[in-house]
Amino acid sequence: MMMKEYIEQAEADLLHTYNRYQIVLDKGDGVNLYDLDGKKYLDFCAGIAVFALGYHNEAYNNALKDQIDKLIHTSNYYYNVPAVEAAKKLKKASGMDRVFFTNSGAEANEGAIKAARKYAFLKDGCTDHEIIAMNHSFHGRTYGALSVTGNPHYREAFEPMIGNIRFADLNDYESVVSQVTDKTCAIILEPVQGEGGVFPATEEFLKKLRALCDEKDILLIFDEIQCGMGRTGYMYAWQRYGVKPDIMTTAKALGCGVPVGAFLLSGKVAEHSLVAGDHGTTYGGNPLATAAVSKVFDLFEEEKVIENVRNVAPYLEEKLDELAAKYDCIETRRGAGLMQGLVFKCPVGPIINKALEKGLILINAGTNIIRFVPPLVITKENVDEMIQILAPCIEEVM
Repeated sequence: MMMKEYIEQAEADLLHTYNRYQIVLDKGDGVNLYDLDGKKYLDFCAGIAVFALGYHNEAYNNALKDQIDKLIHTSNYYYNVPAVEAAKKLKKASGMDRVFFTNSGAEANEGAIKAARKYAFLKDGCTDHEIIAMNHSFHGRTYGALSVTGNPHYREAFEPMIGNIRFADLNDYESVVSQVTDKTCAIILEPVQGEGGVFPATEEFLKKLRALCDEKDILLIFDEIQCGMGRTGYMYAWQRYGVKPDIMTTAKALGCGVPVGAFLLSGKVAEHSLVAGDHGTTYGGNPLATAAVSKVFDLFEEEKVIENVRNVAPYLEEKLDELAAKYDCIETRRGAGLMQGLVFKCPVGPIINKALEKGLILINAGTNIIRFVPPLVITKENVDEMIQILAPCIEEVM
């Protein structure tokens, strides 16, 4: 079948919940992807911040092949070696105390919400506790995760949500304080908002939230699904400021392509929240997924991935700043590490489409922001190549 035929077949068989780009990707190598016609694309999307190690990493692939030959799945009625090893490495990287493996980031956020509400329930026996989330946030499409997602457009067709959710503004401490009641059990936020526009939280804001939560025994939940796993130059974004959460969620680059997520609890929360029978998953933490997690942590260290982010990110920022200074249609650049956004005065869809035609894969964050979340192994030469493609696209469209 030709690429056009595959697209037509997909449109006939798959539920149309995505407006897909009109290419069929076939294989990848390094930071490049190839479609069925053999056309090469420089990838600055990384499967939405997933493929941190790039494509066709031989050591990663071999680890998965080896595990497939041993054991893929058993269920959580039994222990398995990869899950134990992966949990140990994840605890070390995050500084948290307990791990629950899930299949996705949305599921991780569901678990985080349940843990927070169970913690509050055990304190007073009430079930009317409230959670404060941030406007413009994104936490997933399942009901609990969607309920704390700060974009009404995503929620309105599926109301009512789980209830008792209040919204405040990122980096506006007073807006958070105004939502706190004696029923508040948790505050959830992304240290760097991704889908909502690539907005980093400030150090001052995070520290004030930590102090507020400590004072009132409110749990602080950080969604590190997109901004975690080295993307900001730290394994987890909060580590830049030393503001440790009570609950943290992680996914995307945690498995570098294998569907896996996790929520992590502090010792205090783990001892006073979920117990046997409160939460579960059939596939979460299975040997194949956690073998991927374990190998990812090994390769992050062996290939000095975070060091590379810290080396290349300032160069990416510099080049994006040059674009912003050159073109009047660009308002600003913002972001952290290899999670950057160019904010335009107009919709960016035509620019992204033009870039795709010329062999560059980009994604948006809202209608007017181009989001840059490339593999964490990119080089400065890759940044130059990206700019060489993107700049003419901006000129052509504008």
